[in-house]
Amino acid sequence: MIRDDAEALRTAAALAEEFRPGASGRDARRELPRAELDRLTATGLLAVTVPAAHGGADVSAATLAEVFRLLASADASLAQIPQSHFAYVNVLRQQGSPEQQAFFFAEVLAGRRFGNAQSEAGTKHLQDIRTRLVRGEDGSYLLTGVKNYSTGALFADWIPVLARADDDLLHVAYVPADAPGLTVTDDWDGMGQRTTASGTVELADVAVPAAHVVPHHLTFTGPQLHGALAQLLHTAIDAGIAAGALAEAAEFVRTRSRPWFESGYDTAAEDPLLIQRFGELDLRRRAADALLTTAARAVDAARADLDDDSAAEASIAVAAAKAYAGSAALEIADALFEVSGTRAALDSLNLHRHWRDARTHTLHDPARWKIQHLGRYVLNGTRPPRHGLL
Repeated sequence: MIRDDAEALRTAAALAEEFRPGASGRDARRELPRAELDRLTATGLLAVTVPAAHGGADVSAATLAEVFRLLASADASLAQIPQSHFAYVNVLRQQGSPEQQAFFFAEVLAGRRFGNAQSEAGTKHLQDIRTRLVRGEDGSYLLTGVKNYSTGALFADWIPVLARADDDLLHVAYVPADAPGLTVTDDWDGMGQRTTASGTVELADVAVPAAHVVPHHLTFTGPQLHGALAQLLHTAIDAGIAAGALAEAAEFVRTRSRPWFESGYDTAAEDPLLIQRFGELDLRRRAADALLTTAARAVDAARADLDDDSAAEASIAVAAAKAYAGSAALEIADALFEVSGTRAALDSLNLHRHWRDARTHTLHDPARWKIQHLGRYVLNGTRPPRHGLL
C-alpha cells in the first residue's frame, strides 16, 4: 500500500531507474514487460487513485501525471500499459454504484489490473461503437464485438469493455480476463511502443452480470473530468518521452560523439553550436513539463470545485499541454540524431525507439483538434465538448 503523494512519487522515481536499463533491449526484442509490470503492481502504485474512503491514497492529478512522466522517461511502452487502468478506475469513481465501488476498488487495492477494450477499427469514426450489450430476461447481459488497440488487455485481470446497450447509450462492462467467450490476441505490430501488446479483444456472447455494468453515458450529462484526466496521462507520457530522449542524447554526446573538426574543441560537448541546440531542446522539454504541471493543477482545482467553468478550464489546459508535449517529444526525439552524429543511426544502438514511441503515441488523437478548441475558447468563450477525449 502506498499511503500518500510523496510515497507515490518516490516509488515511481525508483521504478523508473530500475526499468530504464532494460528498456532498449525489451523494445529491440519485442519482449513484453510482464515481470516489470508485476513489479510495478506489487509496489501498490496502480492503486493510488482509489478514494481514501475505500482505503486508497487518493493522490492528486498532479502526482499521477508526474508518476506517468517518470515512468515514460524510462520506458514509454511500460508507462502506456496502465493508462487505461487509471481511466477505468475513474469511471467507477464517477458512475459506479456504492456496491460496484466497494467491490472493484477492493480488487484494485488487492493488485488486480484493469485493461482496455475500447477502440474499434473499420467503423465510421472513433465514437461509432458497435460492440453490443444485450440484456436478458434475468437482467444480465451478453456482450458481443471486436476491439482493437486494446492496450493492457493481455496483462489484465479485468477488461473494461466500452459498449452500447439496447438503448444505444454507452456503458462499460467490467469483464474477467478469463471469461468464456473472451479472447485476447497479441497481434499489435506497431513501429513504436512495441511492447504494449495493444492487440485485439474478441467478445462472443460473453455473459456479464448487471452488477458489472456501469452507465458511462451519464458521465457526459454534466461537468466532467473523465477526458481531461485520461488526456493528462497521455500528455505525461509524451513529456516523459521528451525527457528520456533528451537525457540519452546528452549522454551520447558527452561520451561517444566526436567533435566537428571546425569547432576547434577536443570534445563534442564543448562545441558552442551543440550547446546552443541542447539549450533550445531543453527549453522545449521544460515548457512541456510546465504545461503538464499547469494542466494537472487545473484538473485538481476542478475536482475540488466542479462546474461547467472549472471543467472547461481543465480540459483546455490539458489540450494545450497535450498539443505542446506531443510536438516537443517528436522534435527532441528527432534532434537526438542531429546532435549525436552519424553513429547514433546504428540500428544496434536502438536510439530510434524514442522517435518511434513518440510518433506512435501522438497518433492517439489529433493535436489539430485540440488547437481548434483552444482557439474557440479564447476567441469566443466556447467551452470544449463533453466527449471524453478532451
